Amino acid sequence: MFEKLGKNPEFQKVYKNGKSKANKYLVMYVVKGESGPNRYGFSVSKKVGNSVVRHRITRLLRESVRKNDALVKEGNQIIIVARKMVKDKSFENVNGAVFHLLKIHGLLK
Repeated sequence: MFEKLGKNPEFQKVYKNGKSKANKYLVMYVVKGESGPNRYGFSVSKKVGNSVVRHRITRLLRESVRKNDALVKEGNQIIIVARKMVKDKSFENVNGAVFHLLKIHGLLK
C-alpha cells in the first residue's frame, strides 16, 4: 500500500525540488531517493471540470498508482497533476499515461 503526501508544505517541497515530466494527460513531479515507501499526491484543478469529474479522475489516478506501485523503486515522493485532456478518458488511458511517466522518470524496477 502506498502512502499519501500530507499537507501543502510537502507538496511545495516536491514542486520546488522535483523533476517534472509530462505527457498529453498528466504531469508528474518526482523527488527521488529517501528510504521507506513511495509517497504520492494528486492534484486535479478546477480547470479540469466540476467536483464530480475531478473526484472521478482522482479515483482513476489512485487506482492506477495502486496497481503500478509494486513495479516502482522505493522511497520517492511523487505528485501527479491532471491536465484538461484527461477529462473523458477511460482507466486504460489514465493507467497508460501514469505508466509512461513512471518509465520516462526511470522509476520502474
